[in-house]
Amino acid sequence: MIRHEDRTLLVATHLSQLLDLVTGIGGFIVPLFLWLTQKEKIINMDSQGKEILNFQVSLFIYGILCIPLMLLFGLGLLGLMVVGFLGFIFPIINAIKVSNGEIPHYPLSIVFFK
Repeated sequence: MIRHEDRTLLVATHLSQLLDLVTGIGGFIVPLFLWLTQKEKIINMDSQGKEILNFQVSLFIYGILCIPLMLLFGLGLLGLMVVGFLGFIFPIINAIKVSNGEIPHYPLSIVFFK
């Protein structure tokens, strides 16, 4: 199969994570679907799709860990705000990087998909 470059689809894949703000889980489902269907067709979709999914799963875990912290120490609310901020800002930053031809990276991601 011939692979081609499609920065627009890569940008859309990064920005689709923002669906979490509207749907709650769409920010994981849409990038997963795009990665699974396009990883063999679009250059860099495989590596960037894995980065996105690792970031999404990591944010979910961090959010879950904040819940007991809210009950025990009250710090969980601050943690959830930080997780929410990271989940909002990094997809935008990385979409801009992809549109400029740069390689995106999501900090604090736990590697689940290699």
